[in-house]
Amino acid sequence: MDILLALKTNAVSVVMTVLVMILLWKIRGKQSSFGRLPPGPPPNPLLGNLFQFNFKEAYKYYLELSKKYGSVVTIWFANTPVVIISGYEALKETMIGLGEEFSGRANYALIMKSTLGYGVLSTSGHRWKEMRKFSLMTLKNFGMGRRSIEERVREEAEYLVEMIKKFEGSTFLLKGSAISPADMLSNAVANVICSIVFGHRFQLEDPQFKFLLQTVNAYFSILSSPLGQLYNVFPKLVSLFPGKHHQLFKDLEEVREYFKREAQARMNNVDPSCPQDFIEAFVLKMKEEKDKPDTEYNFDNLLSLVWNMFSAGTETTSSTIRHALLLMMKHPDVQERVQREIDEVVGQDRWPSIEDRQRLPYTDAVIHEVQRSMDLAPIAVPHKTMCDTEYNGYVIPKGTMVFPLLSSVLIDPKLWKNPNCFDPENFLDGDDRFKKNDAFVVFGMGKRVCLGEALARTELFLFFTSLLQHFTFKAMVPPEELDTTPTNCSFGRMPRTYECYAIPRI
Repeated sequence: MDILLALKTNAVSVVMTVLVMILLWKIRGKQSSFGRLPPGPPPNPLLGNLFQFNFKEAYKYYLELSKKYGSVVTIWFANTPVVIISGYEALKETMIGLGEEFSGRANYALIMKSTLGYGVLSTSGHRWKEMRKFSLMTLKNFGMGRRSIEERVREEAEYLVEMIKKFEGSTFLLKGSAISPADMLSNAVANVICSIVFGHRFQLEDPQFKFLLQTVNAYFSILSSPLGQLYNVFPKLVSLFPGKHHQLFKDLEEVREYFKREAQARMNNVDPSCPQDFIEAFVLKMKEEKDKPDTEYNFDNLLSLVWNMFSAGTETTSSTIRHALLLMMKHPDVQERVQREIDEVVGQDRWPSIEDRQRLPYTDAVIHEVQRSMDLAPIAVPHKTMCDTEYNGYVIPKGTMVFPLLSSVLIDPKLWKNPNCFDPENFLDGDDRFKKNDAFVVFGMGKRVCLGEALARTELFLFFTSLLQHFTFKAMVPPEELDTTPTNCSFGRMPRTYECYAIPRI
């Protein structure tokens, strides 16, 4: 019996060994077929380099690899290569110098699931160019970069300030009442987007508005979690297991249905000479090109465009403001200096305006430093190569996923005075004037730079200055005990939620 058992065990071992050798042969054969890829850590069979790093802080592993292997590195997600590009010069040479070659969008499974491959965020080639061109033109027509969009943002800033003032207990803060600003900030920023996309703002208690915001929050929470990262690598496998992602997918379908109802309601009620919102402008374009068989102006692109604008436009800006207030509580001396500058330039008799930015150099430096030190999107949204591309003596095949490691630029000691801590001096010269820095790449680089950058900059400035004009924010613990590290750090670095005191200054 022992002999038979030993024979069976040996036979199983031989079979397993042969299978592993076959898999290794296939993987190595596939790897060699990719040509002259950049160097990187040797991958393991089947899983590649997946479990050589912490999914919660994958960007730190990428930074380590860039120090060891250089500005272009290859890692493997299972049997799929991913090229990481780091450092300002390398990113400038690829994202700008070879902008067309690196302009594709990688098939990031969770993002693809939310857009179905339409819109502007997850598309490439002709579709992406057409949707981006239309979006930029339409946003400009609705005031992006002009005084009209400033008025929309200021209106929401006023609503936000009044909301905090009227919040139950907010006038009795010295007795211990506190607020949680996360939802308030999301509501305010989302309503700016809604005024552009839907032509109106929502009341805060509107159930549809609440559902949209809940879905956005769930989407980014999963996208920036280990679950989201695993789904992006093994979508079919992860779909077989229970988890929050299943409810998210159902909610995303419901969101798309709502957007579709909004679009259909406008189909026969839009004034061709004066569209009132983004959806109406797109509907007019659909009517204009209805006889073109290959038109990109269809419901699929419209629904995904609206989701792109609403989700990305809400989460990124509101999270940045939330983190800014947290840093003001952590550094009360910085908050006091910002408030002194606002008091001297703006006063208390009017609301801040974009024109004030040049006269508020320290405040402007603080806002920029919040974004730099926060490092919201360490690898941006992954790119892909549109053709076989030679760079630095390597050949990156068409369709290869590319991570632009923005973190490597934002913490480079050669580019910043104090890269590893929150310090507004990173954006000030010797005379305390605001100093621009080309290494401020938080909105990305090249052809796929964030299309809502102008709107985001306006929102960040007006919301931040309006809040600090009217309130002093204090933590519920001593500043030295306040934790400002993000809670999730995989796809995006999601800031903490918290309660705080908002003490009126007027």
